[in-house]
Amino acid sequence: MGYNVFGYTVGLKPSELKNLERFYRRRVPSASIISHELARELAKVSADLNRQVGLLINRKGEIDYVIVGTFNRIEIPELRGYRDHIARLKGLRFVHTHLLTSKTTHSELDQDDLIDLALLRLDLIGALEVNPNGEPGKIHIAHIIPNPEFFAGGSLSDKENQFFYFLRPCYVWELKENFLELIKNLEDELERVKPLKEVEEQKDRAILIFLREHNDPHLEGRAFELRELARTAGVTVVGEIVQKKTSPDPRYVIGKGKLLELMILALRNRANLLIFDRELTPSQVRAITESTDLRVIDRTQLILDIFAQRAKSKEGKIQVEIAQLKYTLPRLRAKDDAFSRLTGGIGGRGPGETKLEIDKRRIKDRIAKLERELEKISQERDIKRKRRKKLAFKTVALIGYTNAGKTTLFNTLAKSQYLAEDKLFATLDPVTKAIRTPNNQVFLITDTVGFIRNLPEDLKKAFKATLEELYSADLLLHVVDISNPDFENQIETVNQILEEMELLHYPLLMVFNKIDLLPPSELQLLKALSNRYQAIPISAKKGDNLDLLLTKIEEKLFKPPLEYPKEEGLEPVSLEEENPSKDPLTHKLDV
Repeated sequence: MGYNVFGYTVGLKPSELKNLERFYRRRVPSASIISHELARELAKVSADLNRQVGLLINRKGEIDYVIVGTFNRIEIPELRGYRDHIARLKGLRFVHTHLLTSKTTHSELDQDDLIDLALLRLDLIGALEVNPNGEPGKIHIAHIIPNPEFFAGGSLSDKENQFFYFLRPCYVWELKENFLELIKNLEDELERVKPLKEVEEQKDRAILIFLREHNDPHLEGRAFELRELARTAGVTVVGEIVQKKTSPDPRYVIGKGKLLELMILALRNRANLLIFDRELTPSQVRAITESTDLRVIDRTQLILDIFAQRAKSKEGKIQVEIAQLKYTLPRLRAKDDAFSRLTGGIGGRGPGETKLEIDKRRIKDRIAKLERELEKISQERDIKRKRRKKLAFKTVALIGYTNAGKTTLFNTLAKSQYLAEDKLFATLDPVTKAIRTPNNQVFLITDTVGFIRNLPEDLKKAFKATLEELYSADLLLHVVDISNPDFENQIETVNQILEEMELLHYPLLMVFNKIDLLPPSELQLLKALSNRYQAIPISAKKGDNLDLLLTKIEEKLFKPPLEYPKEEGLEPVSLEEENPSKDPLTHKLDV
């Protein structure tokens, strides 16, 4: 039977390779981490080669991999055919040598060792010191802590002690630990601390990853929003990681230390999905997926997945597919294992693996075909708008940040029952209804898709047909969730999108919704904010102040512009024309 020696074998003689291959015939007693005889042989071979040598040993005591490295580094090859479940250890332990010199008297486990232990979910890792004469020194052993309270003590920093337990360094013949008993205790503890037992195994359990650059004042707002996006997508958030860095790591976004912390957190919480709060490059997705063996998506794909769930109409489905294909197109490369783990996003929705296998030309053809269909739908919408204009109906378009309560307000005013949930992007397809005011005036109100900060550009373009409804509106009703601590940033985001869409000059009325969620102590502040933003405070859910809102809408839509009294030789001039410096969106006429 032939055996392979893995790692850096360049420059090794055939006789040296044969010596390494002999390790495959050795066996370790099942209760032992490593036998004294095997440790002596491992130390001698390592000293003769002047390279690190490592053994991956399974729980039966059989040696599955013999690996050779350089003097100060060794790399474990890709492991296939072993346990892949994130909540289980791999079933392998790694014992390798650390070569001492005349100037070094000991060599502990280094960060690379701990990263291997965490990322590969090894049973344990051991570093055997090798003296210059080839004799084995002390062995340093560590294993993952399933629960921070499981063990106490340790020899490295406090942070590392949260994740790893370090056995007291000793000579191999002094090892007293029963290996099988130790592993059973570890896996029992992993099972005992299993979180969220009510979460079904097939559901996604995610860890959210944030990058905090400098003093980021919006981190809390971004974190809350990503949690809400995950909840809307049907994902359970089981942990969060915040990396403070001046700039993202080009390969992993976060540093190697945080990557290690991420893997321990994933193991403890049985996470199977990583969600990054920024757009990742294809190479970053690939690198993180290969290193962690977890599915990786970014904020953009998460939003696309939500839209894929919410799209019900033909138009909505076309818009979502266009955006997904445009997102996928630059990410198409050789079909590797990293992309097979993507499975199209949350729960396998989205373009999916079959579409990832389509070549770029066919994807471009598909996009072109869908865009033609969307253009046709856009033309049909335009005909409907022109028909409404002929009927001389005034139109109000509801706009605002996602989950501000636009659909609830729409349902209350129109006495309809469209889906309104406390989730982001509950409304995707626009709907229009007629409303009658207390003074018997009739206008049309249109509910539109909510805005969000850093909305993916492809999504903006794909939903152009939906947002075209805004251009035919006589009044934009900006609904704000005043109970959200981040409401001012949300207002700014909506204004930025309106500016991009060249809609800032349109007549606009701001509405502060969800006043019923404010504590009584903030009512005075609400009054000041309403004056500052010239907003109407309402509760769409409870119907508070809706009569006032309808009166204000009626004033904006139907009241003729004020004119000065006619004088001989002078034409009537509107007050707005006399005050060109005043912003027509916020200027309130004193009648």
